[in-house]
Amino acid sequence: FLWQRDIMNKLASATLALYSYDSNPDETTVENIMRQGISLTAKFPVIISHAYQAKRRYFDGASMFLHVPDPERSTAENILHLIRPDGKYTDDEAKLLDRCLILHAEHGGGNNSTFTVRVTSSSDTYSAIAAAVSSLKGPRHGGANLRVVKQFEEIKENVKNWKDEGEVRDYLCRILDGAAGDGSGLIYGMGHAVYTISDPREVILKERAKHLAYEKGFEEEYNMLCSIERLAPDIFAEEKGSSKPVCANVDLFSGLIYRMLGISEDLYTPLFAIARVPGWCAHRVEEVIFANRIIRPAYKYLGVRQKYKPIEER
Repeated sequence: FLWQRDIMNKLASATLALYSYDSNPDETTVENIMRQGISLTAKFPVIISHAYQAKRRYFDGASMFLHVPDPERSTAENILHLIRPDGKYTDDEAKLLDRCLILHAEHGGGNNSTFTVRVTSSSDTYSAIAAAVSSLKGPRHGGANLRVVKQFEEIKENVKNWKDEGEVRDYLCRILDGAAGDGSGLIYGMGHAVYTISDPREVILKERAKHLAYEKGFEEEYNMLCSIERLAPDIFAEEKGSSKPVCANVDLFSGLIYRMLGISEDLYTPLFAIARVPGWCAHRVEEVIFANRIIRPAYKYLGVRQKYKPIEER
């Protein structure tokens, strides 16, 4: 029962369970995979929202509020309706969450969870998508925005004057050296494997976050994130001696936006899964229909070649 503490685990198991409720789970035609993909895209927000309510009740000792999804509402509207006790939200809040989902949608086959879909697409749709959910879980991929929030809280606790860029800079140097933070030497929210000069998703979220921050009293938090974005590239260059450009990524401001929307940290990574599932299913269609082969990674042995020794001589 304890594995249900994390909603991503619950989502993965619920996705696998849906196989049993599908009258045609294994057929790999385009039409059938599309049907399954549309169904999963519709079900993910409800599974996640109700799993969150169950966690509140059985692990957090809080009340559980269950609302019925409305087919007339958008995905973002239904999410806010399902997770909030009163089911209410504003039009601006729903549009902002919708923008977050669009910006977090699948944007290439090279990332961890999408590659997982492709490498498991020799199986059924539910197994492949459950594998992607499992791959998305974790601080280096889907959980990165939660890492940003936790590191940000630590910076706030240890930097006395948030407006003093020198003090902020000194603490970022300590994080990069592994003397502060979680010891990883990573400034979460900075750097991306593909986007180096600029992450266009971050640019849009930063702009949208500013309006909400000033409206909801998060102005100081927003400004500190802007300072981190401004200072970190030079710190990377000085400390690492690298000329490779480093920019902020989409996770830098997304956690703050979720917090300003009153969304629990339990839902940060599951929201990422909601955004990614249509793209995962599209990649599965492409893999099954056009590639239709098992992906076999190539390994190269780097050890010293040794002469075989019989068992009795070992």
